[in-house]
Amino acid sequence: MTVTTPQTVIVSAVRRRHLPFSVLMGLGLAFLIVFAALTSFYIAPFDPMRMAAGPRLAAPSIQYWFGTDEFGRDLLSRVLVGGRLSLGIGIAAVLSGLVAGGLLGLIAAFSGRAIEAVLLRLIDVLYSFPDTLIALALVAFLGPGIENATLAIAISLVPFYARVTYGLAAAERAKPYIEAARLAGIRSGRLVRVHVMPNIVQSLIVMGTLGFSSAILSAAGLSFLGLGVQPPSPEWGAILASGRNYITKAPWILIFPGAAICLTVLSFNLIGDGLRDLVDTRRKGR
Repeated sequence: MTVTTPQTVIVSAVRRRHLPFSVLMGLGLAFLIVFAALTSFYIAPFDPMRMAAGPRLAAPSIQYWFGTDEFGRDLLSRVLVGGRLSLGIGIAAVLSGLVAGGLLGLIAAFSGRAIEAVLLRLIDVLYSFPDTLIALALVAFLGPGIENATLAIAISLVPFYARVTYGLAAAERAKPYIEAARLAGIRSGRLVRVHVMPNIVQSLIVMGTLGFSSAILSAAGLSFLGLGVQPPSPEWGAILASGRNYITKAPWILIFPGAAICLTVLSFNLIGDGLRDLVDTRRKGR
């Protein structure tokens, strides 16, 4: 009998080249965005920090594809290099939040009932607050800056990933093979590491892909409010904040970094939604 797991579903879909169009489209967009961010220092036409690289508030043209900002800095160069900061914050925050939340969820699922009850109540209390509100409160307490913004976003994601991990682990805990392993004398640590994690890690990766979009939006929101990356660093939210006073005179300062944020969020949402459909065997059965 063949056992169907999220991993086998995804691998078999890749081998048969039956990935949904949304996943392929998302992967294509994400590849272009990540490639542009990684090679930004080589393909950017100007130094993103260089003032008076062109006329002040110059409209998009052949020489300045995205125009210039209020200091004459090339907007294309700033958007390209800003992608490194935005993507870096998102990756660091999601990985940190996923690891911390995953550990809490696993501890809650495979510890005693007293510890499980305490951890679940703590997670529920934190989960009742919007993640953006938690991030704002933490940055207000820690102070603005890229490191503090990353830490705040990561902490705000912990309750979500803890709840998801607990749900997945609790579902595995109720299966007969876990009871058989316990009767065989396997301890909880080895049980989680060898038997549970391989069965839930793919679902966590999918949720991490979806959470990446939220992290990008949170990072841009904090920078827009002056609590994240500080000027003159070319982060997408910070660029939006600098151009809000010129929304009627030079709207391109907001249009291009805003489009970069939208395309990034769209690409990872497409990937996450498509992968979630693949691993959802009930929906696949329909």
